[in-house]
Amino acid sequence: MPWPSRKRDKGAGADKKEPDAKIAKTEEETPDKEEEEKSTKPPAGSSKSGWKNWKKTKESDAGGEESKITYCHWLLKSEPESRLEKGVDVKFSIDDLKAQPNQTTFWDGVRNYQARNFLRAMKLGQQAFFYHSNCKEPGIVAIVKIVKEAYPDHTQFDQKDPHYDSTSRKENPKWSMVDVQFVRMTKRFIPLSEIKAHHLAHKADGGPLKNMMLFTRQRLSIQPLTQEEFDFVLSLEEEKPH
Repeated sequence: MPWPSRKRDKGAGADKKEPDAKIAKTEEETPDKEEEEKSTKPPAGSSKSGWKNWKKTKESDAGGEESKITYCHWLLKSEPESRLEKGVDVKFSIDDLKAQPNQTTFWDGVRNYQARNFLRAMKLGQQAFFYHSNCKEPGIVAIVKIVKEAYPDHTQFDQKDPHYDSTSRKENPKWSMVDVQFVRMTKRFIPLSEIKAHHLAHKADGGPLKNMMLFTRQRLSIQPLTQEEFDFVLSLEEEKPH
């Protein structure tokens, strides 16, 4: 049976640990504006950003060729702490996902056109980071994978749902969702503050996180990742927290 919607685009607030970065669990509801189990685990470098040594290894493996910029992984934000929206608790943590039948759920409630388009671009089997947002310490907690590609989000037609959309028609639905399945927990929690430190260092030295959408389009709840971004962030789970 369906469970309450919990991945939200409305009323997004800044992540509490990074007020100046204004990272939010979800993007603003502005529909008229523009708005993954085995994976390569590159060794973390010893430079300030961990990037330079890692880059040397990757270039050696690839024969020195630069990889093309394509999005093949994702970052999905969800709130692990209770918050009522129009009387509905939108909380949905990684433990909630693990408790679902077959550890699988639909990713509903997206009401932003760019985020929706990202959902529609997802392919079967692609992996994503499960990111806890709008909480005391936001960050990446797990890896999930896409197990069903985009199809109409039923909550847009449910008048009792906080994200009911009276302008959407069943013959031409505006909003989509995908199904995701738990793959594994990351070996450790990777906090936003740590990812941000690498992002800032990479902006200076040209590392893979220099254009990471977590910092350039902070309010989007669905974000694409390049292979290099995904691999570098995943490599952080092997490092001791600073």
